Amino acid sequence: MTESAAKAAAARPEARSIRTGAEYIESLRGRKLKVYLFGELVAEPVDHPVIRPSINAVAETYDLALRNPELATAASPYTKGRVNRFLHIAQSPEDLVMQNKMQRRLGQLTGTCFQRCVGMDALNALHSVTFEIDEQCGTAYHERFKAFAAMAQRGNLVIGGAMTDVKGDRSKAPGAQADPDMYVHITRRTKDGIYIKGAKAHQTGCLNSHWLIVMPTIRLGPGDKDYAVVGALPVDAPGITYLYGRQSCDTRSMDGGDIDAGNARFAGQEAMIVFDDAFIPWQRVFMDGEHEFAAMLVERFTCYHRRSYVCKSGVGDVLIGAAAAIADCNGVEKASHVRDKLVEMTHLNETIYATGISASHQATRMKSGVFLSDDMLSNVCKHHVTRLPYEIGRLAQDLAGGLMVTLPSEKDLRHPEVGELMRKYLKGRADIPTEDRIRILRLIENMTLGRNAVGYLTESMHGAGSPQAQRVQIARAMQVEFKKQLARTLAGIAPGPADEPGEDYLARVFKPLTATTR
Repeated sequence: MTESAAKAAAARPEARSIRTGAEYIESLRGRKLKVYLFGELVAEPVDHPVIRPSINAVAETYDLALRNPELATAASPYTKGRVNRFLHIAQSPEDLVMQNKMQRRLGQLTGTCFQRCVGMDALNALHSVTFEIDEQCGTAYHERFKAFAAMAQRGNLVIGGAMTDVKGDRSKAPGAQADPDMYVHITRRTKDGIYIKGAKAHQTGCLNSHWLIVMPTIRLGPGDKDYAVVGALPVDAPGITYLYGRQSCDTRSMDGGDIDAGNARFAGQEAMIVFDDAFIPWQRVFMDGEHEFAAMLVERFTCYHRRSYVCKSGVGDVLIGAAAAIADCNGVEKASHVRDKLVEMTHLNETIYATGISASHQATRMKSGVFLSDDMLSNVCKHHVTRLPYEIGRLAQDLAGGLMVTLPSEKDLRHPEVGELMRKYLKGRADIPTEDRIRILRLIENMTLGRNAVGYLTESMHGAGSPQAQRVQIARAMQVEFKKQLARTLAGIAPGPADEPGEDYLARVFKPLTATTR
């Protein structure tokens, strides 16, 4: 493709609005993406059996909006109509709460990662950050950003957020790396726009998006100005290569049948995105060298995204249901220890939901008008998510028993001779079909060891920052000196001069529901 054609592709608006999941799937066809999987170039990702379940999960976000518009759509100030909640800029704490409720419901419906939360959280973070860059630097990023958001809303598009760089030597800043491409950076600027190079690692749902928003991943210094870049470009823009990530047991999707995959219809998706002088026109550039705002963007994005992990409570609902169902199949549903384990799983699952949704309730209005979830509670939510799904998964495996990992294949079940042996010897309770028992066991395997353990376990550990990242933010916000003052006062000790509470802490904890601006 010529340079002029690349510029035209990068600047194009979308022709019509997508309504249904089926229309969304069709919108992904014929894009000629450069995608590699199993060492081969994928001709049409939509039809690849490993990739298609992840596309189905995103399609569910469209169909839910049609079935339940109150839950999954919101009134947009840009289009003056209702838009998919994944594209909405939060106008109130209630908007953030409704995001969380939608996320839990989609987790229940898909049992996996539905891949749109990163884009939603990127849009909300950029609304305030671009406003504040403009305020201090006299730039025009905020108007550009709002025009892009309005375009995405009108087209009902999927936006992917690309933040995590490959990082190279973690002890060195981006500009000090032996290879400058370890962080995405600007290679040249022209009168028409910028060109970027580098790679973003394990990017959720990137192939299933229509547009990507590239963002910096860490705090940047004066020597990193070329790395301080935010911009939007189409997923099929020239100069982009995708290396599709492997998932445990992913080839079961290619085996035929629908039992051994555990969850044959839905799955998540991660890929590495490689940019090789990919072009972004100026109207899609939302940060260009303002390195001092990189940390603000990262912190605000992760604040939104860490409370977005309430989606795991929806996935947890499915796993708790599977654990209860396998207890039924085994005839032990009334055993006291079984009931106690299900109660513990529920307690842990609701703890995730409670901290996430409370972070949204405690939101603060930013200067741009968007609402940002509570930083402390967002980080507490995500820190729970790095731990509690593992315990929920362990208890599910406990209730499932060893058969979960020793089952013969679906092909054996369908075999005219040995299939009858499976039905006879793998039977549990007499009134429950053997195949039902096998299907539930495969689902538990899928969610705790297979494809969807990626989204439920490992992503829960490392997504939106690994555990230490949340501990750093919690330490910054925990106001130890103020709490020492509380103790000293009640103990009859005169407070010290350094014991005054921070204004941010008081505003966060004791503010009225009509949140203050910050």
